[in-house]
This record gives sequence, C-alpha cells and structure tokens, in this order.
Amino acid sequence: MNFPINPLSAALSSIQSMAAQAAGGAGATVASGAVAGQSGTSGAASAGSFADALKSSIDKISDNQTKALGEAHAFEIGAPNVSLNDVMVDMQKANVGLQFGLQVRNKLVSAYNDIMQISV
Repeated sequence: MNFPINPLSAALSSIQSMAAQAAGGAGATVASGAVAGQSGTSGAASAGSFADALKSSIDKISDNQTKALGEAHAFEIGAPNVSLNDVMVDMQKANVGLQFGLQVRNKLVSAYNDIMQISV
C-alpha cells in the first residue's frame, strides 16, 4: 500500500505541459482576439477550473494515503485509540482512490492522444 503519488503528479505536469504546447498556437489566436476587442477568457477560466479540480482530487488522494499510512504506523506501535478495523477501512479507501485516479489519468491521456491524432 506504499504507492507514491509522484506518478500522478508527474502525469498531471505532463498533461499540463502538453496542454501548454497545444495552446501555443491557440495562445496567439486568443491574443489577437483580445487585441481586436474580443474576450477569450471563458475558455481559459474553464481550463483553469478543470486543472484546479484535478489538482484538488490528486491532493485528496494523497491526503487519504498519508492518513492511512499514519494510522497504520500508529496501530503498529500500539496506539490505544487506533483499531485494526479503522486501519483496514482507511487503507482500502486510499487504494480505491488511487485506482480511481489512475483510471482518470489513463482516460485523460487516451483522450489527449485521440485529439492529437485528428487531422485538421
């Protein structure tokens, strides 16, 4: 159950770098639209909110794993207020959260690859 969150963080940073690379051409379009008096902030706001939601989900997964590992260590040293049931439930919650996060990452990468293969 000692799975680090670093792969998820690395996946998030690679997705963000790919998005920035893909937006390289789109950034000039938004900038020229802003010069012409058009507002291009709605797309940026929705992209930022998605990134924030993704980041908060990854942070929650990390917090759940940290909490589960902390309870496991407390149980190992014999803390009186930690029961085996609580440790097992928290470990399972952390594992399910990690598996869910990995599936979301896989779907995002798959969707990104599908979009990049579309010929324009």
